[in-house]
Amino acid sequence: MRVLVGGGTGFIGTALVRLLKARGHQVTLASRTPGPDRITWVESSLSKGGSQQPPGDHPVIGQHHLQGPRTPQDLDLSHRSYYQPSLTSEYDEDSPGGDFDFFSNLVTKWEAAAKLPGDSTRQVVVRSGVVLGRGGGAIGHMLLPFRLGLGGPIGSGHQFFPWIHISDLVGILAHALEERHVQGVLNGVAPAPATTNAEFTQAFGAALGRPAFIPLPSAVVQAVFGQERAIMLLEGQKVIPRRTLATGYQYSFPTLEAALKEVVG
Repeated sequence: MRVLVGGGTGFIGTALVRLLKARGHQVTLASRTPGPDRITWVESSLSKGGSQQPPGDHPVIGQHHLQGPRTPQDLDLSHRSYYQPSLTSEYDEDSPGGDFDFFSNLVTKWEAAAKLPGDSTRQVVVRSGVVLGRGGGAIGHMLLPFRLGLGGPIGSGHQFFPWIHISDLVGILAHALEERHVQGVLNGVAPAPATTNAEFTQAFGAALGRPAFIPLPSAVVQAVFGQERAIMLLEGQKVIPRRTLATGYQYSFPTLEAALKEVVG
């Protein structure tokens, strides 16, 4: 297929473009600047809701607020913070959320802005967990302190830590693109049993061969990240990919140990 990708030069987008090309798809990036295999926002009129569209009837993969052309194969990527933090609740794709704080409301607005009218458009929304991969994402911020033996649980460490390897996140997107029966909301998280922040910390330290027992107190997290962002770190969610698995997607890194071994190996 010819696929239009928004946000295709970032950590996730780069991996997605690489995978799509490896699968034989032709990729065009929606970009602010012109270049080979790119189309600017002005040219496409995507950001203005205009009537001009890239030639043909092609799938669109966007991140956050990108709304693609109104074609029967549009896809949208939206993620993080939709479900309310809880130490006890379990969330799947049909669980309510999106209305309890700033970030959840923001995700709700992203998804609403990307929603296309009518029933002729197949649309997929992927809500991802913390993305683990080399060279960026959460690991990029944690690697140095953990290598120095300064890593440890955040707050109590009892909060759930929904995660996914970047290969599986982009794999889910490619799967949704290629399999026409896939539609609606998919949780982009690993299918492994729910992981707490403390369990992730210990597994990450073990993968690096470093101790990981120095806790980061809640007060420090709130002071550094602010009240809203601190909530996401201190109060996690137990999220399961029920519908993602039902679509037939096969995970490459279903367990935390395998994912971390690839990331730090």
